[in-house]
Amino acid sequence: MRVSHYFEFGEHVTGGIAASVDHQRKMFDLAGIEYTTEPTLDADVLHCNLMGPRSVWHARRARKAGVPVVAHTHVTAEDFGDSFRFTNALARPLRPYLRRAYGLADRLICPSEYNRDLIEGYADVPTTVVSNGVDREKLAGFESLEAEYRERYDLDPPTVFLVGHVIKRKGLETFVETAHRMPDVDFAWFGPVDRSLKGRETTRLIEEAPSNCTFTGFVDDIRGAYAAGDVFCFPTHEENEGIALLEAMAAGKPVVVRDIETFSWLDDGEECLKVGDGRDGSDAASAPADGAPGDNVSGFVDAIDELRDADRRAELGANVAARSEAFALDAIADRYRSLYAELA
Repeated sequence: MRVSHYFEFGEHVTGGIAASVDHQRKMFDLAGIEYTTEPTLDADVLHCNLMGPRSVWHARRARKAGVPVVAHTHVTAEDFGDSFRFTNALARPLRPYLRRAYGLADRLICPSEYNRDLIEGYADVPTTVVSNGVDREKLAGFESLEAEYRERYDLDPPTVFLVGHVIKRKGLETFVETAHRMPDVDFAWFGPVDRSLKGRETTRLIEEAPSNCTFTGFVDDIRGAYAAGDVFCFPTHEENEGIALLEAMAAGKPVVVRDIETFSWLDDGEECLKVGDGRDGSDAASAPADGAPGDNVSGFVDAIDELRDADRRAELGANVAARSEAFALDAIADRYRSLYAELA
């Protein structure tokens, strides 16, 4: 079996989509699946990871030639907004474009059940859920970097942290406002901060962050983030799955997440702490001081306060580390072999 595994714009796209593509190719190696990264009809399956115009053209050619087409649904209009400059303006026309593009596939691969539910409103195409997975090898030995990265960014435990591009959609307002309310706790967001790509509101939030809230920018070894961080705080408003969350879980870090449908599979209180409107007994949507409409910063403060206790952090961290084993690449790899064999 030979797969054409095509990643349009691969030289420009970073973050979760690029990590997912890398994970897929590692899983192909684990499962013994032969693949090429070139878009070619000399393959049993054409798998497109980003349905740009070239991918659409190749998908149409493949269909005419009788080669099954698989499309990964990394991108949705819901996930596209509040990301980078101009993405809000592009989110509306993106939906009809994706409907046509995803409609060209014989099978859509969705990284989560939540993403599949969204995609069912885009195209009448069979779907298969396959997690992006977590690359445990990438995290190996992260503990050895703790002292170096704490010293580099002047962080004292317990440090609240997040990993990924600094964008509004991931809960930037909540992260910054929670840091404002907890001046005795260090907050660190590890990830690229290219302000030329950010909107005005994102830039303002970064510039007005309190002194205990650090934006590190790009880090040369992402293991350092998981070494220096103690509580993974992920107040994202919209996520297809969240590879950084899976990495934090694999590193045994207790996680605090916004109570959104994406994370419905996590057990609140046992595997994470979830914060939704009213965690502290109030209606966050009616409290503008909590940041963005619908935010519950007080709930995030309460959750992080609970995790000041080292024993509680260890308990949640151990539980979530055990749960993460199901997302290891070697636990997922055979799903691709089965899927391709079914289509081919």
